[in-house]
Amino acid sequence: MVDQGGAARPARVVHEVPYRAQWESAELVRAIVDGELDAARDPRWGQSGAASPEEYAWWSWRLCGVACLRMALEHWWGVTPTAMALAAECVAAGAYLRDGESLRGLVHAPFADYVRHRWGLAAQARELTAGEVSAEVTGGRLVMVSVHPSIREPCGPEPVRRGGHLVLAVGATDTALLIHNPSGFPGESQAFARVPWRSFGQFYAGRGIVLGPPGASSP
Repeated sequence: MVDQGGAARPARVVHEVPYRAQWESAELVRAIVDGELDAARDPRWGQSGAASPEEYAWWSWRLCGVACLRMALEHWWGVTPTAMALAAECVAAGAYLRDGESLRGLVHAPFADYVRHRWGLAAQARELTAGEVSAEVTGGRLVMVSVHPSIREPCGPEPVRRGGHLVLAVGATDTALLIHNPSGFPGESQAFARVPWRSFGQFYAGRGIVLGPPGASSP
């Protein structure tokens, strides 16, 4: 079992957060991830705000954190800025560090500062146990948790490392965490995807960004 940090696990708490994939066509995520479709051929690429299909394709693989923020903004503010508009603001805020064709991101602390100052949400980057993730969600907040991308198939083999991808924790039960996974597979692991607590620890890097509604005190 995952160490729950001594926190009592809820019977069921689920926040009705709209889902957004990191690709504009959520139904094509499996084809893109499996390499069957070049992201530049996503027919909705223009909705991202990118200047070209090539720009969209490059960024789309790196937009999991932006997708999580878009979901939180739609949930609490009812607004959905384009992915590229948010990415540009994150670069300016130091939350993405770009060097030519490489990108370091999402850098949690400057991202949390950006979210607080730009969007008025409560935001804190910190280490959390699985039990603390559950408690934050139960308390009315959303948590961007750092996990391995293979969490889209939680019953598959254990990954060789943890972290590298961000998903949004939107619910918790006594047996599982419910997540919106920006790179989840349609009909399987995108919206309200269930990750058993007993499996969560093998993907989870132990850190994340806790988001709270406008006017809330810092988590």
